[in-house]
Amino acid sequence: MGPEFEDKPRLIVGIVGDVRENGLGRELPPVCYIPVAQAPDGIVARSNRFFPSSWILRTSGDPSALARSAQREMLKVDPQLPVSAIESMARIVSKSTASQNFNMLLLGIFAGIAALLAISGIYAVMAYSVAQRTNEIGIRMALGAKQMQVARLIIGHGLLLAVIGVTIGLGAAYGLTRLLKSMLFGVTANDPATLIVASAALIMAALGASFIPACRAARVDPIVALRFE
Repeated sequence: MGPEFEDKPRLIVGIVGDVRENGLGRELPPVCYIPVAQAPDGIVARSNRFFPSSWILRTSGDPSALARSAQREMLKVDPQLPVSAIESMARIVSKSTASQNFNMLLLGIFAGIAALLAISGIYAVMAYSVAQRTNEIGIRMALGAKQMQVARLIIGHGLLLAVIGVTIGLGAAYGLTRLLKSMLFGVTANDPATLIVASAALIMAALGASFIPACRAARVDPIVALRFE
């Protein structure tokens, strides 16, 4: 390709951490950093023709406050050098993950709706169960059952339903979360801490949904309940 493209063998002076230049969800390509002053002139010229040069500045304050000063210093070096597309690293990262963030927002909304439906469903089932078991509850209380025991019975039934649902959900999540790998950063598809927290939250919500029917069952009058058909 010509002597201007010839390169010399190089000495590796260090290894840096992985940098996801092409996006957080893409595979890491092999990258080698070479000082511009040591790169062959032909490669530098060809690179500058097709790829604009980028400069990264680190600041401890507001990056936007440094933009005008950086642009002024670059123009001092070369007045013909155009400086454009000045963005903070936070903005660049946000743009690269915009589609994933939107997808996760939609999934979060659907998950919230599903959780509300599950909680309302448990409440409806427990309320219906209390109404159907009014006679049984009256008999239990007439035979000496305490209000706390009756409430514990109803809450235990709701807890059992919640545990069964969470167990089935964890099995389904183990397979479905593999489809979400491209949207996850910093956690694995089957992160134990995330699954444990989500399961505990659902069980606590189910207990809350069972609390009102349990209180209603505990206040049942045995005399009225025994007449109930």
